[in-house]
Amino acid sequence: MELILKQDVQNLGFKDDVVTVKNGYGRNFLIPQGYAQLATPSAKKVLAENLKQRAFKEAKIVDDAKKLAETLKALEIKISAKAGGEKLFGSITNIDIASALEAAGQSIDRKFITSGVVKRTGKYFASIRLHRDVVVELPYEIVAEKA
Repeated sequence: MELILKQDVQNLGFKDDVVTVKNGYGRNFLIPQGYAQLATPSAKKVLAENLKQRAFKEAKIVDDAKKLAETLKALEIKISAKAGGEKLFGSITNIDIASALEAAGQSIDRKFITSGVVKRTGKYFASIRLHRDVVVELPYEIVAEKA
C-alpha cells in the first residue's frame, strides 16, 4: 500500500514522503491517526506541485540548520552527575543533554536528540537531527559531581 505521509513518523519517513507499508499498518493506524493519506495519482500530482513550490524555502531552512550545526559542533558540553567512581547513580538521557544545551543557549527539542542511556562517566556523542538532511554529532562529556 502506497501512502503519502502528512507528518514525520519515526522509523518510517518524513512529511510528504511517499512510502510503501503493509495494508494493515496503513489502514488501521496511519490513515485513522491522520499520519498519512492514500497515494492516488491525483494526490501525487498535488504533492509534486507543493514540493516544487516549497523547494526555494526549503533551501533557506537547510542553510539555517547547517549554520546551527556548526555552532553546536563548537560547543563543549559537560554534564555533571552524582557518581561512585566511574559508575553513575542514575543515568544520562536525551532530557539531560537537552537541558545542558538549553543552559548553553541552544534550544533543541529532546525528541530530535538520539544518544541512548549512559551510565558511566566519560566522553560520548549524541546525534541531533536538525533537519531531514542535516544531522550533527555532538560531543559531550559526563563528569562526576564534586562533593
